Amino acid sequence: MDAAPAPAVSLSAPPLGVSAASFVSSFDRFAVSPMLVVIATDLGVPLSASVTAASGYYLAYGLTQPLWGVLSDRFGRVRVMRGALVGAAVAGLVSALMPALWALVAARVVTGACFGAVIPTGLTYVGDTVRPALRQRALTDLMSATALGTALATGLGGALAGLVSWRAAFTVPAACALACALALRSLPEPARDGAPAGVRRFLGMVLGQRWALLVFALAFTEGAIMLGVMPFLAPALEHSGVAAALAGLGITAYGIGLWAQAKLVKRLSGRWPAPLLMTVGGAQLVAGFALAAATVNLVTVAVTALLLGGGWSFLHSSLQTWATSVVPQARGTTIAFFAAALFVGSAVSSWAAGPLAEAGRYPLLFGLAAVAAAPLTAVAALTRRRYGGVRAG
Repeated sequence: MDAAPAPAVSLSAPPLGVSAASFVSSFDRFAVSPMLVVIATDLGVPLSASVTAASGYYLAYGLTQPLWGVLSDRFGRVRVMRGALVGAAVAGLVSALMPALWALVAARVVTGACFGAVIPTGLTYVGDTVRPALRQRALTDLMSATALGTALATGLGGALAGLVSWRAAFTVPAACALACALALRSLPEPARDGAPAGVRRFLGMVLGQRWALLVFALAFTEGAIMLGVMPFLAPALEHSGVAAALAGLGITAYGIGLWAQAKLVKRLSGRWPAPLLMTVGGAQLVAGFALAAATVNLVTVAVTALLLGGGWSFLHSSLQTWATSVVPQARGTTIAFFAAALFVGSAVSSWAAGPLAEAGRYPLLFGLAAVAAAPLTAVAALTRRRYGGVRAG
């Protein structure tokens, strides 16, 4: 499992193997939701029970981020990615063979924990190997790969489960994960700042840095607004009378918007300052959620999904780029805590929003998200500007 040694790596874009692994991780994470009904029917359990196969996966995906970050700082980015991909491949294949729900949930928890290492470690690899002037462009390339995985998963996951089997839908990304692990064998391990340190020192570096704590707080808030509220767009459509299949099709506009505007961010990142990119992204979040709060129908929700995809491209890529620079000596740990904050924020938000959704009060839910996105944007842009001034000084 050792990566090829290299004293230094200088790139202008993420390696193809890293992008492919991020695509597979994103596909596996989003493919399960459309096939929960099929799983429930096949295993003879209620839908509410089959949802644990998804929630357990997401929980493990988020909570293991700090562990993977510390491991990548200690043992290397490529080694951690390859080991995690092999683990995800094995757990994914086991998932496809499970005859009972409890066994399936256990296998999906392990799969989520392993796939949880891929995207944050890939982001860290980009942070290690791409110079700051080109870093946001490279990160948007990586985001495009994850966006494509998201868009295809929402459409193909359910179709594959319905036409073939939900077991096949778990087998395909597992096989792709193994192929990615093999493809990364020749990827050089990047040089890192400073000598290897222990876990406690990495944690001290990150948690003792005030700018890092600020970025984590922004990620938590962004996750709460975006990842916590966006999944309620499809249920809102279904509540208004739109068929489930058509509602899911409307939400695929998110992946399209993310992919398309990630390309735009790549062109603008060398010309526009980060605070301006954040402002454009945040404005799209406000507009998108405000539109859904005003009226819920297939057209408005599709436009909202497009705007949220664009907002994520501009705002999140800027926050990611910032996270790669605040503690360069412990970049893997920093990115892992960043990702963990994002997913914990989404979990808290979705839990808090549940009663509003159950009562059908979707306009209020989306209105609150629109209101919350405005101060998030202002604080992110202003503090990023301040950070640039401090660094320049």
